[in-house]
Amino acid sequence: MRYLALGDSYTIGTSVRPAERWPDQLVAALGPHEPTLHLVANLGVNGYASGDLIRHALPALDAIDPEFATVLVGVNDVVQGISPALYEANVATILDALLDRLAAGRLVTVATPDYTVTPAGADYGDPVRRHDAIVTANATMARLSRDRGIAWVDTFDLSLRAGNDRALVAGDGLHPSGAQYALWVERIAPVVAALIGR
Repeated sequence: MRYLALGDSYTIGTSVRPAERWPDQLVAALGPHEPTLHLVANLGVNGYASGDLIRHALPALDAIDPEFATVLVGVNDVVQGISPALYEANVATILDALLDRLAAGRLVTVATPDYTVTPAGADYGDPVRRHDAIVTANATMARLSRDRGIAWVDTFDLSLRAGNDRALVAGDGLHPSGAQYALWVERIAPVVAALIGR
């Protein structure tokens, strides 16, 4: 099943090896037994906000022709101060564009982690305000996904563990490590497996 991963630095796996990125770990966790996922494109880009995904990633859908997709986007909307209303409108556009091509059961959205607990987190805005904004963004993604029958996987609590366990933070002091992404995949993989009939 042709799998497309859409998102930002968390999807492209900034500061981790390709095999440690969570989409790659997801494919590995599902294993070779059919049906399974084949990652044909990871269009995550460091720094992408929801509007960037609309402008640069959605136009590639026809050429990629995915059969399954995941979406994780929102942290850069928070960092850039994009309004919750515009973020909501952008997420609706993204999800509806995907639903034009895929059934709801072939889509999964994933929570944005809380970078504010990392050593470098305070470099990207007041931690309390940014934490609250991430919580709001996640609530929006969860609601819009569920309204459309799309599975949403909440990994937010897992990211909070990085506040006490630095092994869950990548070498840049900001992004998740491969070990943290492995925790995400433990939660994401069963949802995907159920959706694809495993």
